[in-house]
Amino acid sequence: MNNITIGQYVPGNSWLYKLDPRTKVVLTILSIVMIFLITSFYAMLIAFGVFILIFLSTRVSIIRLIRGLKPIIFLLTFTFILQLVYNKDGKLLYTFHMQIGLFQLLIMLGILIFYFLTKKFIKLKLIYTFLMALSIFLVLWFSRFNLLVWSNFDFDIYESGLSSATFVFIRIIMMIGITSLLTISTMSTDINNGLEWLLAPLKVIKIPVSVFSMTIALTLRFIPTLYEESKKIMNAQASRGVDFQEGKLHNKVTQIISLLIPMFVISFRRAEDLSNAMEARGYVIGAKRTKLDELKFRFLDYFCFLVSLGFLGLIIWSRFLG
Repeated sequence: MNNITIGQYVPGNSWLYKLDPRTKVVLTILSIVMIFLITSFYAMLIAFGVFILIFLSTRVSIIRLIRGLKPIIFLLTFTFILQLVYNKDGKLLYTFHMQIGLFQLLIMLGILIFYFLTKKFIKLKLIYTFLMALSIFLVLWFSRFNLLVWSNFDFDIYESGLSSATFVFIRIIMMIGITSLLTISTMSTDINNGLEWLLAPLKVIKIPVSVFSMTIALTLRFIPTLYEESKKIMNAQASRGVDFQEGKLHNKVTQIISLLIPMFVISFRRAEDLSNAMEARGYVIGAKRTKLDELKFRFLDYFCFLVSLGFLGLIIWSRFLG
């Protein structure tokens, strides 16, 4: 449960929690737009520094954000390496002289065998995997043999490749961090009310805004709930001898199916319980509803709006200037 941040509300009392939910939704959208408008590497570094300062001021645990990045670590790493390999523009920064041959292959096989035999005993499997990958890279880089060498090749790091890899890396982290701040600091009911207010003009063209906003809010709300249920099922099956980390490919497919079936059953059961609870409380699809707490903009909301619009205008002006 602690490894997921999207959809998980965490109580707090910083300035972020005092903002109107409509303000937080609009600021999230504006922030993502600004991230995609930035094209300069140094501008992205400045934006990342501003994001770090804002994040620290919200007093949200940075450990929680780091844990929330765990599901996309592979995507971040793959994207970073891809940019380094294929972007060959600019100044050459460093060249790794690599060698591959029979002895290197035997050493790498030994590392892989050691990894698969020991990873079940390691708690921090992700870090352990990166260390093993780093050890294979070091073998290709440092080991030198004069016999049975198949190929000597160079891995070049260019200035443009490193800057673009870092640029994309920071952009993805900022997007995840901004959306996480929204769901961490805002309850699902407040997100629902904020979206319904912001999308109210769509009622003119007969779009059921209330149903749409409720669907989004419930989806965000049930992401951590279903994640927790999946962990319970995996632990229950692990106690019966099922190991999701080991086994051949067809065994893993069977194990995933054994996880998906109870997950579908639990999802439909929870959806039915939720619909019964909503009907018991008088919820009618499409009917006009009153709010227990009326949303009101305060000085802090207007101030954050002005600051965000100022940053957006500065980014647009810098693009035209560049």
